[in-house]
Amino acid sequence: MVLTSRSLPPEFDRGLVTNVHQGDCFVSGDPDATFSTVLGSCISACVRDREARVGGMNHFLLAEPSSAASDRFGASARYGAFAMEQLINKVLSLGSGRKQNLQVKVFGGGLIHGALTDVGAKNIAFVRQFLAEEGYELEKEDVGGTFARRVMFKPHSGRAMVKRLDNVAADSVVKAELAVVRQPVPRAASSDIELF
Repeated sequence: MVLTSRSLPPEFDRGLVTNVHQGDCFVSGDPDATFSTVLGSCISACVRDREARVGGMNHFLLAEPSSAASDRFGASARYGAFAMEQLINKVLSLGSGRKQNLQVKVFGGGLIHGALTDVGAKNIAFVRQFLAEEGYELEKEDVGGTFARRVMFKPHSGRAMVKRLDNVAADSVVKAELAVVRQPVPRAASSDIELF
């Protein structure tokens, strides 16, 4: 599904749009910047420093790596804890540096395919727990459901727009997510290095 200029609020219909893919994290204070992503079971957090008017968006597929997946990706931004820490730290460093100024919005975690039954729910539970443990208040969320979403976020103003996508768009999201989840885990290479 394509968003046309007629379907966007005026604030979202100008400036530079940056697509945020799995593992990405972008931060800006430019009034014309817009971050955009499409989510199925993935989560995107939008974090903004209300005083400095700097904000950002991340996009992660899995709450945490399994023991097999950690061999493949390590501390990747595809995983929740790394993605959230990376985004918050970038916003703090470009903003006022004060945690109490941060506004947090969370999107995604939908159940859009039977093979991904627990991924979205685990992502939602993870991000809520992470924010609570770190002392951040969740300002708004649009999570769960059985549909994919397009999320657009204006980091300068903090405005977010969510559009529920039709089944055709959701199918392409499912294919992309399943491709990552089903990747075979390579065997660890043997090493002749001895650690002591």
